[in-house]
Amino acid sequence: MKIRTAVTLAAATVLLLGTGTAAATAGWSPHPHEIKPFLPAGSTNPAIADGVALGKQVATYTASGLGPAAANPTAPADSPERYVDFPGGALPPGVTVTEAQAINTLKRIKANLAAAGLALEDVVSMRAYLEKPPGAATADFAGWNRAYRQFFANTDLASGQPVPVPLGTAPPAPPLEVNPARPARVTIEIANLPVAGWLVEVEVAAAYKR
Repeated sequence: MKIRTAVTLAAATVLLLGTGTAAATAGWSPHPHEIKPFLPAGSTNPAIADGVALGKQVATYTASGLGPAAANPTAPADSPERYVDFPGGALPPGVTVTEAQAINTLKRIKANLAAAGLALEDVVSMRAYLEKPPGAATADFAGWNRAYRQFFANTDLASGQPVPVPLGTAPPAPPLEVNPARPARVTIEIANLPVAGWLVEVEVAAAYKR
């Protein structure tokens, strides 16, 4: 897999019974069963955290990289549109193909985690790989980020209430999956993904909460 451009490296930390923003003191380490996030201070709705600390007795699960399923049989084989998971392959207003593929992919990740007894809320780290759409100068990071917010980091940390998020150019609306988790995340643009037509591939690690 040839790396083209690296963007946005961040780490996250999740507290088993809450979230944290303060820096750890010298010599600090998590308790054996603790999952502790360090979130950017002063923000009630950050997309990702600054890092994730896991206690030495926290069991984790690492999913293989997943891309979108071929959900649109009306589109040509190996085309990006083949992996659009909307009825009839029709994109809602302003939704990009990358955004649609990312939604498709994150649904598959939810199913993958469920098979291992986990949920999206248990994700502590994520690596996303994007390929630029045909004819585009760069990968569609904006479309990816909109799709990400449909499944992650879409609650207000102060109130605990869901935060409306946009789908394409539509006004913000309730997210597809309400989820307070802010995982550590890196997003990378690469030259070629392993499946023709894929614009998105994502791998995650999740922690089992005691």
